[in-house]
Amino acid sequence: MKPKDEKKVEAIAAAVYRLAAGKGLAAVTLADIAREAGVATSTLYVYYKSREDLLDDVYQKAKTATVTRYASDDDPKASLKARVRRIWNNIVDNRIENRQQVAFLEQYYHSELLSETSRALGQRMSAPFIELLVAGQRSEQLKTVPPALLAAAVMGLARETALLVSRGDLPDDETTRANGFQLCWDAIRA
Repeated sequence: MKPKDEKKVEAIAAAVYRLAAGKGLAAVTLADIAREAGVATSTLYVYYKSREDLLDDVYQKAKTATVTRYASDDDPKASLKARVRRIWNNIVDNRIENRQQVAFLEQYYHSELLSETSRALGQRMSAPFIELLVAGQRSEQLKTVPPALLAAAVMGLARETALLVSRGDLPDDETTRANGFQLCWDAIRA
């Protein structure tokens, strides 16, 4: 297989993000992706075996980058609350700064296109956060509910805070962040 031109790969991924955010992933065709990326449709077939292969590759790279951003500046020596707040803020930042990529990730994750490989990648990449929450449960700082529910509470409140900020309903300032995180912390703490 011909080596991939990384600029074209990036243009293809950016096109997928824009199209998914704009018209929904289900409606996106390879011709749409090629046109939006400024490449020939035949180029897509040189790089990928199928639409599913392309979307799977884009998902795996985006998921890896996203989870890396979530864990950015995490200090294992900090208190549990400080660590969860850092991660929560990173999630909010990521959702504000990468709205189109997030739209793609969510649509792909909830579609029938999600491969077992991508599902496993997501679980593997989420494991350190789940382990942090479990450690918080063992130390009796977090509610003793399934860790997936704790993670959903953190993610859900971060998602909604980012949405309110992105729409201009709330300012992106320390007060908004502090209030949003406090609601999150109150929801998960023991």
